[in-house]
Amino acid sequence: MNVIEASGLGKRYGSTWALRECTLAIPDGHVVALVGPNGVGKTTLLNLAVGLTAPTVGTVTVLGGTLAGSAAALDGIAFVAQDTPLYKYLSVADMLHLTGNLNRRFDQGYAKARLGELGIPLTRKAGKLSGGQQAQLALTLALGRRPRLLVLDEPMASLDPLARHDFMATVMTAVADDGVSVVLSSHVLAELERVADYFVLLSRGRVQVAGEVDDLLASHRVLTGPAAEADSCAERLCVVHARRGEALAHLLVRTNGSTDPVPPGWESHPVSLEELTLAYLREPGAASLPGPVRAGALPLETGEPTEVSQ
Repeated sequence: MNVIEASGLGKRYGSTWALRECTLAIPDGHVVALVGPNGVGKTTLLNLAVGLTAPTVGTVTVLGGTLAGSAAALDGIAFVAQDTPLYKYLSVADMLHLTGNLNRRFDQGYAKARLGELGIPLTRKAGKLSGGQQAQLALTLALGRRPRLLVLDEPMASLDPLARHDFMATVMTAVADDGVSVVLSSHVLAELERVADYFVLLSRGRVQVAGEVDDLLASHRVLTGPAAEADSCAERLCVVHARRGEALAHLLVRTNGSTDPVPPGWESHPVSLEELTLAYLREPGAASLPGPVRAGALPLETGEPTEVSQ
């Protein structure tokens, strides 16, 4: 079963396409990392999937073919937006009561027990909670609906490292205990690499890469070798992104398998999810998996290689 499936999906606001030609199938049972630069269409895709907006073209279904936004879909999906929307002047208890009244299914006992474990008082107003506590309250309200799919749109953007860790620990507990599928949009690549087992990268409003993390990492590697041989080496390889200094060149390449030979004088290194992400963001014209990348199609950057931070 696919928890989200899109075919030719597009959304236009006026004359501007926020998302276009999106064809995607995300299987259930995964923690999915959805990444891409700001304004690329991540939030638009998630809003379409949860039924907050309607597509301009194409279709999107959820939970095995259910039309996004339908009553059946809404019963099975919970959504936490980036700003963790809460009624700031309502108490935590009032938020639980309101959520229970607005949804056909809500587990009050589970929600209260979870907030108690987190030390969040039911009598405190939502607006008086810390940022981490507000995020945990929003997540509890979502999980209290006992969803099959949990959609999170950059919920950790304003959280400190400890609050991010605690937030994701709760998400992973729900995955382990209840079998919830998760689609998580975030810029915190280190956090995503720790928890995600499925990866979707959007660039220029289109899906560039999609697949299981282990498969994607296994099908890429970084080659380091003499800069003078970089051009000739790139002609024989499927290069996604390249950096070249005066002495050394670093080529991130697609492979056909772990037995691909390493050119003489070059070293092969495994690629991290962060390196893979940044490579495809820098080269949005590189073909997405599993299609071929034309060998030597991408130019080499010049200048001394430097570490790139997100």
